Amino acid sequence: MRWFVFMFLVPACVAHLNVYLSSAEVWRLLGLTAELFYVRDGQINYYALNFVVPVPATISELHFTWQSLARRPLPYTLHVDVVSHPEAMHQPTFNISSEGFVPIEPQTWKVDLPCTHTVAAEVDITISLNVSTGPSSTTLHFRRRKICLKDAPRPAVRVDSVPHAQTSADIFYAGAGCAGAALLAAAVAAAACRARARKLRRARSDEQDAHAFLPDSSCKSAASYTSYRRPTSLPASAAEERARDLQQRIAELTIQRCRVRLRSVAMEGTFGRVYRGTYADEDGREQEVLVKTVAEHASQVQVSLLLQEGCMLYGLRHERLLTVLGVSIEDQTAPFILYPWAASWRNLKQFLMSCRGASVGGAAGAAPPPPPLTTQHVVRMALHALDGLVYLHSQQVLHKDIAARNCIVDENLRVMIADNALSRDLFPADYHCLGDNENRPIKWLALEALQRRQFSPAADVWALGVLLWELTTLAHQPYAEVDPFEVSAYLRDGYRLQQPANCPDELFAVMAYCWAMSPDDRPTLTQLQIFLRDFHTQLTRFV
Repeated sequence: MRWFVFMFLVPACVAHLNVYLSSAEVWRLLGLTAELFYVRDGQINYYALNFVVPVPATISELHFTWQSLARRPLPYTLHVDVVSHPEAMHQPTFNISSEGFVPIEPQTWKVDLPCTHTVAAEVDITISLNVSTGPSSTTLHFRRRKICLKDAPRPAVRVDSVPHAQTSADIFYAGAGCAGAALLAAAVAAAACRARARKLRRARSDEQDAHAFLPDSSCKSAASYTSYRRPTSLPASAAEERARDLQQRIAELTIQRCRVRLRSVAMEGTFGRVYRGTYADEDGREQEVLVKTVAEHASQVQVSLLLQEGCMLYGLRHERLLTVLGVSIEDQTAPFILYPWAASWRNLKQFLMSCRGASVGGAAGAAPPPPPLTTQHVVRMALHALDGLVYLHSQQVLHKDIAARNCIVDENLRVMIADNALSRDLFPADYHCLGDNENRPIKWLALEALQRRQFSPAADVWALGVLLWELTTLAHQPYAEVDPFEVSAYLRDGYRLQQPANCPDELFAVMAYCWAMSPDDRPTLTQLQIFLRDFHTQLTRFV
């Protein structure tokens, strides 16, 4: 069955042609069995045209397919602009002339993107196509972001003899229906998955002890592929090495669906659901798991985001990280992601809100309020999150969404960092769109990440400061009085979050230090560890 990627947000304009990426090209770039149409039957997909498609270092040419629908060839002009970092790329070339006619039969043409390999950079490229359709003309701009490494990249590793796509910096949301993951002087990552997901046949029970097996009693495994979020300021060699290692272990992600059974809904959003359940291994041993999946009406974009973000921490092992246990992607069912779980674990944001007598919609059951948190508790929990972030950065991984909603806590107040899969849906008040069709955690982002989408370890440090503020305020909303559209100007003018009530001056000084305007002026994670450990030691002396 062939899949098509559509997402029309505005009334269609008549262009009298088709322009699209073939299923082979979409598979090569994004790992999807789909055709991505920019213009289909004359209707322009502005949604797809608005997003930058990442091109990994291992791919040096792009292929487009077009066809005139006017029963005659249509005149066109074609050119390409290197928008940024021209020193990293020679002038791109086409295998067709820059002026000519769009044929009446489908034809594929090619754009070569030759890197100089003298510098490492993300090169922004705009391919402009102007087609005359009689009295009017149609201009299409295809935006690409090519990863160029200083040295020539190594050939991509093939999995199951099928070429996989590699992804770059930011998420490619809508037009492609799949997303890429970040990297700058760096790197290639493994690819988004082959997801033909339509509908989740699930069995839900109103009782906690009512069990329901997921469908597919044949235990047939499905191959799965992941994308990996990479830092934008860490060594390319380390990122490449990790990408290769990820591909070698990719088969470990596959989970046989019949071994999982769902018990109850832990959280639910508009299109996402989080279940509690169990997973039985091949020896019959069962363990508690958390299952993230999407509803029947979820779009392909939401499916691909779940898979990309859910696999962000795959392959990492640390006591302060909650990493994925497995992934299942099978025909006719929605994909799901499994995480190891324990009965005493809770979402940190929900836990903090319960400490002040509040609750978050979607939680199953009402737990008794926990005892009040002391400053000692807050500092120790911050140290746990800090330890997890130190490990992530040591593995050349940026989280980019450090927040209480993306952490879990157990009954002993031990904190673990998790990925941000489904967070946009489960905590919609924490994400905002500033007119760019991308929901981002605006009030947790460092100024350079908010304004220029520049992510670095220092940007994670900024978010860690906001997390510390959440801990001391019991998960109050940061900048509650500031409109999301005004946050950038608010921060640029030097304003920051206010000191919470009952927050020691020493602790607030750490937060303010994390929010320094320049990334170079912010503390390193090691400096934060030293200070918070010393501060915690001082607190314990008086108890």
